[in-house]
Amino acid sequence: MPHATQHLDVVTAELDSALRGGPFHVALRAAIAARGLPLQRVQHHLSRHGVKVGVTSLSYWQQGARRPQRPESLRAVRALEEILQLPEESLIRLLAEAGEGIPDQGPAARSYRSFMAASGVLDRLLAELDHSSPDGGLHALGHHERVRIGPGRELAARESQHIVRAHRDGVDRFVAVHHGEPGCAPARMTVHALENCRTGRVRTHHDTGVLVTELLFDTRLTAGDTYLFRYGVEDGTAGVSREYVRGFASAGGQYALQVRFDAAALPVRCHRFTQHSPAAPRGGRQELALSDRHRSVHLVEPRVRSGMLGIGWDWE
Repeated sequence: MPHATQHLDVVTAELDSALRGGPFHVALRAAIAARGLPLQRVQHHLSRHGVKVGVTSLSYWQQGARRPQRPESLRAVRALEEILQLPEESLIRLLAEAGEGIPDQGPAARSYRSFMAASGVLDRLLAELDHSSPDGGLHALGHHERVRIGPGRELAARESQHIVRAHRDGVDRFVAVHHGEPGCAPARMTVHALENCRTGRVRTHHDTGVLVTELLFDTRLTAGDTYLFRYGVEDGTAGVSREYVRGFASAGGQYALQVRFDAAALPVRCHRFTQHSPAAPRGGRQELALSDRHRSVHLVEPRVRSGMLGIGWDWE
């Protein structure tokens, strides 16, 4: 079995390197790969340790899209060290170092720090809304998003239409998240329930520009039911916008994004891009042609993969 042995040696070497130098999410991903455990099994082992963590959260952690911060999450990290047969404090040490001493890499590094700050805030806001399940009991079948850029080059508004399927009984709401541009004022934003839903509780955090809102369905779903709903967020509270990014915790259904510009503020070029995590370099760049008549560009991903996807544009 020479090939299997060689593969095991490579995996072990990657794990050793990641445990020494991090970052946390790379070490966690390498450890899970080295043990050959699917995330569902990891979750099962955690539950036997008395720790409840969703598969989606585990996926976020190993992508670097979210960092364990709450006491329950830190308990999970310590349990993971035992489950994955790692040295004691090895993951906790890397987690403590995360976000500290990040080299200055220009906008990417600043975006990473702001993303991680917003991630911690988001956890707290979701807890306030009693949103314990990572996916809310819903699987995404389709998500069509429209973003409008105003005459001052600002993110004026966005509208989302979701098609979902319940994977457990009793689901009657969706928690939507809007992350505004730096300098925005979430308290001045307005949420509109446009189709098959109504607005519930709303929570905002000024420093990170995060707005979280409940969208209450017109019916209570049972497992297997599909549902379509639409909502919008009026923003327009920040300065110049240069991109729109959407993150995905796991593979899912179709995603379509359209960005439309005001006639008084047209970009000189537009492109799409992908990114494995907020800390990773961007790739998959592809130029997008701006429609003359409708002043818009779009992308369609037939089946999204975990990571980040977006459209960027240059003003001059």
